[in-house]
Amino acid sequence: MRITNKIMQNNSVYNINQNKILQDKLNSQITTRQKVLKPSDDPVTAIRSLRLRSNLNQVSQYYQKNIPDAENWLDLTESSITTTVDIVTDMINEFQRGSKGSLTTKDRQIILDTLKECRNEVYATGDNDYAGRTLFTGYRTDYSLSFDKGMEKTYSITEQLNKSNMETITYVDTGKLLDLNETNYDTLADTDQTDVERYQVHRMRLAYEDVDAGTIPTIKTVVGYDDDGNAVYGSAVGTVTVMPQAGATDPYVDIANNPDAIYFVPETGDLLLGDNVYKNLSGLPADTEIRIDYNKSKWADGDLRPEHYFSCSSDGIDYNKEYLTKDGKNNKQVITFDVGFNQKLDVNITADKVYKHGIARTVDEMISYLEELDSLDAVVKKLEAMVDDANYDQDMVSAKLEAAKKAQTYLSDTIQKKFEHGITQMQGYLDDTNAALTDVGNKGMRLKLIENRLSSQEESFTTLATKNDEADLAELAVHLSSAELTYNASLNATAKLLQTTLLNYI
Repeated sequence: MRITNKIMQNNSVYNINQNKILQDKLNSQITTRQKVLKPSDDPVTAIRSLRLRSNLNQVSQYYQKNIPDAENWLDLTESSITTTVDIVTDMINEFQRGSKGSLTTKDRQIILDTLKECRNEVYATGDNDYAGRTLFTGYRTDYSLSFDKGMEKTYSITEQLNKSNMETITYVDTGKLLDLNETNYDTLADTDQTDVERYQVHRMRLAYEDVDAGTIPTIKTVVGYDDDGNAVYGSAVGTVTVMPQAGATDPYVDIANNPDAIYFVPETGDLLLGDNVYKNLSGLPADTEIRIDYNKSKWADGDLRPEHYFSCSSDGIDYNKEYLTKDGKNNKQVITFDVGFNQKLDVNITADKVYKHGIARTVDEMISYLEELDSLDAVVKKLEAMVDDANYDQDMVSAKLEAAKKAQTYLSDTIQKKFEHGITQMQGYLDDTNAALTDVGNKGMRLKLIENRLSSQEESFTTLATKNDEADLAELAVHLSSAELTYNASLNATAKLLQTTLLNYI
């Protein structure tokens, strides 16, 4: 092959340009401190860089965003539950004070005022939120835990209970004593000693009071489930009769004489059970579910919203229907955060673990007992003031006073026992609340361990990515100096070589 001057010229220009390209590449690597400027420079290093950067981005997402969000959620949850523990503890202290007996009117008033304040505060604490998301309402974070104002809205509720929810209470029938005054003491019926009596009453308490009286509740027992997981119901428990508390007949007195009856008192939300009905339900296996369907339309400020607790429906919307299936009790609305590679953490506590209806129901009943005793004390004082007053029939006054004092003794004794029983009930709620607090603490500890590990991983990936991507400046400087020398030498050699032509040999 004949080598011409043109070929030599083209080759020289090409080689000079390649030297300049190498010099530019080395200069760019020094400027950017990157080994690889484009994937074709080093495919293996480029792929490793992409993987390391991807891992580092994931770790940064977990460590810098997800974990702080989870920590904030858990911190606020812990703060709310801690406050609830303090409130329930205050309630227990008041119940303990009330159980000591020999309370003066002033003592009872202090207990009454404290219980009212605690009752108003306990559920308000459950309405705390994080960045506009309510903490204890499961997936419905845009719903408050309780109603923030009184309203009318009909809910059809299915409450799932068992025989452990049955209890026996002492009911004191005071007749019409609380209506007695100076003008009707001699004509008002049902105000003698024979009208004052105590009764043992069996009942199941619904979660709410002031339940709709127009719809009769139904009681069903679940004896099993079909292949689709739907409940199979046993025979009817009995016929429920609505008996208003303010009706012509006192349901709490009448149930004692009707062993096969079931009375529903809508004002108190009590299902009163006759002796035979109570015995039948007591004989059920411990895990047998008792379902009670009822309606409630009137809601007061602070009432817990049923969609956070029960299978119910309202305005054509069904809530928690899965609760009625075989595995429904395990279908809790858990909010999960991704906090690491293939690691998830449940950050929320659902309201049924902490803010139980029974807390307020126990306190409300205690308040009603104390208020009734205060009213009875006022009647006794009125009658005592009428003694030895010639304007009144003293025989009649004495008879009424004896009846009022009998009722006072019965009710005081009942209240003391109610306080004692309330201590056990409230302690149970406190134990549940402390268990939830412990659960939150355990989640926080686990999150802290994950955070520490991710911190180490972030540091490791950063080091590996840096080592993989960053060039050695000293080495590059040597190579750049060599490339510059080569480039300048090539320019000089080419300039001298291209000066020689065929004319030099003629």
